[in-house]
Amino acid sequence: MPPQTAVPPQNSTTHAELSTDELQRYSRHLTLPDVGREGQETLKASSVLIVGAGGLGSPLATYLAAAGVGRLGLVDFDRVEESNLQRQVLFGQGDVGRPKLEAAEERLREINPHVEIERYETRLTSDNALDVIGDSYDLVADGTDNFPTRYLVNDACVMAGVPNVYGSIFRFEGQVSVFATENGPCYRCAYEEPPPPGLVPSCAEGGVLGVLPGLVGSMQATEAIKVLLGIGEPLVGRLLLMDALGADFRTLTLNKNPDCPVCSDGPEQTELIDYEAFCGLPSSDSPNGQAVSNASDDVPEISAGDYAARRDDEDGPFLLDVREPHEYEITNLGGALIPLGELEERLGELDAHKGEEIVVHCRTGGRSAEATKLLREKGFDAKNLAGGVHAWSDEVDPNVPKY
Repeated sequence: MPPQTAVPPQNSTTHAELSTDELQRYSRHLTLPDVGREGQETLKASSVLIVGAGGLGSPLATYLAAAGVGRLGLVDFDRVEESNLQRQVLFGQGDVGRPKLEAAEERLREINPHVEIERYETRLTSDNALDVIGDSYDLVADGTDNFPTRYLVNDACVMAGVPNVYGSIFRFEGQVSVFATENGPCYRCAYEEPPPPGLVPSCAEGGVLGVLPGLVGSMQATEAIKVLLGIGEPLVGRLLLMDALGADFRTLTLNKNPDCPVCSDGPEQTELIDYEAFCGLPSSDSPNGQAVSNASDDVPEISAGDYAARRDDEDGPFLLDVREPHEYEITNLGGALIPLGELEERLGELDAHKGEEIVVHCRTGGRSAEATKLLREKGFDAKNLAGGVHAWSDEVDPNVPKY
């Protein structure tokens, strides 16, 4: 598919008059031949919904507000944590503990008081996505960090007829594209099926270079402005791949799948579905729509307090840590370390403990739930440490750092 010239969204209002203050504020846009006063008035009349106010949402919201997009919707219901500050540049030290959207709106109004901010302090779900996106926004910018919400955003954009500016990050790599346009492919055309649960670690588990969301989010903001103004060649039918370590930028061609279950001429899926189930996850209850396993529904658990009371007993449980070695170096509770991805092939190392109770833990309980299931299937008496290292820090030893 050749690069496509940008076409403004069908929902977009044409123009909105600029005030004297705005003429001065946007002077560097006004002198750009491809923007000018007409383009700036188009931006003022435009609206963008940003799903997720985290690593990608921070540069997205910052630069779209500064650019003069008239109305920004923000979807998130997390609170600012200290671990966010390494990459989520909307927030500062004084915001730790505050609702993200409260802090984000305050900062964005400092950046540009002419922009209208709408807050959706909720997790985007199949029940509310079409109501939130509907025909209220000209464009959606996907700043999510998990597969269920990513597929949800894509499908809702296709069904609502709203372009989706996609971005994703992992460790030192990022991706950007523009999906769900009238003639271009959607996310399902590129990734029809999600990866198996646990195959791709989250950013919390795998890490991310702090500046990478700035690169990817800024590119998303650039693509959003190009689409809104109908200028340039947006990444429709193209996937931009970034490798920060190699300073390598590549573009892959993406073709529209004529048999796509969502965006084809005769789609087999015409309604939003249960995206946690679609991605092989039993529930979703974490901020920003991040799907996590609710281990208590599937495997036996032990609380941090109960394990602490028994860990030093002569017949106390054997502790198994299924995190990665670099996480173990950050903090550890003792016990044996076998990363989840290596557990099945290293089960023989646990044969001596087959008759014992085994407590399995990770950072927050998701990976250890998967490990517990595997161990129980293999005949081990395993229990999941509910909440993992975070619960231990909250309930037992606050000196253990949360990361």
